[in-house]
Amino acid sequence: MEAEIQKIWKLTQGDSQICVAVLDGLVDLSHSCFNAANLTQLPTLIQDKATNGTMFGHGTHVTSIIFGQPESPVEGIAPQCRGLIVPIFGDNNRNLSQLDLSRAIEQAVNAGAHIINISAGQLTDNGEAESWLNQAVQLCKNNNVLIVSAAGNDGCECLHVPASLPTVLAVGAMDNQGKPIDFSNWGELYQNQGILAPGENILGAEPGGGTQKLSGTSFATPIVSGVAALLLSLQIKRGEKPDPSQVRTALLETAIPCTTKDTVDVSRCLLGKLNISGALQYLTGGTMSEELDTLEIVDSVEATGCGCGGTDTTNITESEPNSEEFILDELSEAVPAMPVTISAPLTTANISNSRPTTMPYRTSNYITAKQAPSDFAELNLAYALGTLGYDFGSEARRDSFKQLMPGVVIDRTVIPANPYDARQMVDYLGGHLSEAKSLIWTLNLELTPIYAIEPDGAFARDVYAILQELLSGQIQPEDSDNYVERVSIPGILTGRSVRLFSGQVVPVIEVPNTRGLYGWKVNTLVDAAIQTVQAQAKEAQEESIRRTLGSFLSRIYYDLRNLGTTSQDRALNFASTNAFQAASTFAEAVAIGMELDSITVEKSPFCRLDSDCWDVKLKFFDPENSRRAKKLFRFTIDVSDIIPVTLGEVRSWSTPY
Repeated sequence: MEAEIQKIWKLTQGDSQICVAVLDGLVDLSHSCFNAANLTQLPTLIQDKATNGTMFGHGTHVTSIIFGQPESPVEGIAPQCRGLIVPIFGDNNRNLSQLDLSRAIEQAVNAGAHIINISAGQLTDNGEAESWLNQAVQLCKNNNVLIVSAAGNDGCECLHVPASLPTVLAVGAMDNQGKPIDFSNWGELYQNQGILAPGENILGAEPGGGTQKLSGTSFATPIVSGVAALLLSLQIKRGEKPDPSQVRTALLETAIPCTTKDTVDVSRCLLGKLNISGALQYLTGGTMSEELDTLEIVDSVEATGCGCGGTDTTNITESEPNSEEFILDELSEAVPAMPVTISAPLTTANISNSRPTTMPYRTSNYITAKQAPSDFAELNLAYALGTLGYDFGSEARRDSFKQLMPGVVIDRTVIPANPYDARQMVDYLGGHLSEAKSLIWTLNLELTPIYAIEPDGAFARDVYAILQELLSGQIQPEDSDNYVERVSIPGILTGRSVRLFSGQVVPVIEVPNTRGLYGWKVNTLVDAAIQTVQAQAKEAQEESIRRTLGSFLSRIYYDLRNLGTTSQDRALNFASTNAFQAASTFAEAVAIGMELDSITVEKSPFCRLDSDCWDVKLKFFDPENSRRAKKLFRFTIDVSDIIPVTLGEVRSWSTPY
């Protein structure tokens, strides 16, 4: 492996156009191995300063394997590539929800990452993830971003997410002889999308300036990420467009299968071993030596005109062993990490007597990097759907409300106020609106808070008044005309976060004015939408339109629920609040006996100057005739402002697919 890396370094040590995001712990960027490295740390929900915690060491070690500079204590694999540091684990906090991991992945994609390194995972029964994470991985697929993730260190036939998810490249660990290490996980899904890389005694940077050697799939993963970054860099050098999906295919297709000499159970080898020269040949059609000879000829011609120097090469060295792997676990308490002892080599016994530790994901989100230049081009916009909630943040704040709120009279007996009772809180805020600012208002999806809402500016009092009204609507009976089932919150992500009473940390979304703050219930929205197409509804069966429109809204609320921060998600969410336009589409489709098949969002090829336009496409099919052409409807939404707007009229055409 060392010899192959030496050879590919003669071709490239990376390109600054290629960006690798490291989702891990905090990083000691003052370490000498990062001098001259092109690294940017993004603001996330992890805002604590690093001390000497376990995750600080883990993040520093993983990052150095990729970005350590030549002739430094740790020489990384792709030192000339650009790096994004996205802290998702606190210094000593190794627990992370899939929701917060999804935030981090979206942030990395929107900041321009080609590769996302995740040296962590959550052990699952069948390799399935929550909808948050599935959508974040789908976002990567849509934007051709490669996720490289650790297979896990449980030493069993078991799966971790996100490593087990489609399009992710899973990485297991092998020893210095190329044999699967006992602690490295394996499983059926990994045999289709996983490879082994060196994971024993991997040299890396230690916070404070030193180095150490650690073992685990955590440290095999950045080796694969670094190699993938070099292959993308070579594509640029050859005048090609970097293609992470193609690089993933090359790494999988050329992986070297294990034999019985490597392991009794060859399934522990996943699809095979990392094969750098084979992947290069797969991508270029030539061997590494042929590629090097060609490149030397080109370089010699260029050198006569520009006086450019040659490319330095460095060595990967071995050192003393150690072991540590971190797993994200959504709900469990953090387990104390295994002690790091340089003198104790990794053995099967060490692994079997240890418990897996856990890691956390936290981060805010960025607006898409392709956002059009406008007043909001540098802001992180959000347009999210959910339900309102409130939080006190601390016992003291909760008790202060309990003291100020009047008691409740039941059978002539005064019962102390209960600030958790939304009905009592609504009544209290109705007469003391200024107290609304003392609450932490939250936007929730199901029972999960995803944002803290912070009204700001000249209209803050008006926004608080609307929040109080919307909360009042949520506690009404479902058959009430004033009942509120869903709310929409448009705003700006501030980069700040707040800790809730439960200990959960959520990003703060600033709401500058009342525009776009809506509350509705599905039936009311459907009724209003049908009224706009009443003439068509008579012809097209009103009940069918009602059913189809209700299905459309439910899919967005449940199946397609999202954080509302990427351009496409904001367009999708706005499509549900602008159900009047959707209703006209449904009326036409239902009139010819068709049913809703799918909802997709794509970048629009047509847009105005300084805008960010997306096409929401609704596909309908005939449930009684599968051979009948499907009907496709498209309406375009511009999301460059805080409040999205629709452009033009609905377009439709038939398609056989």
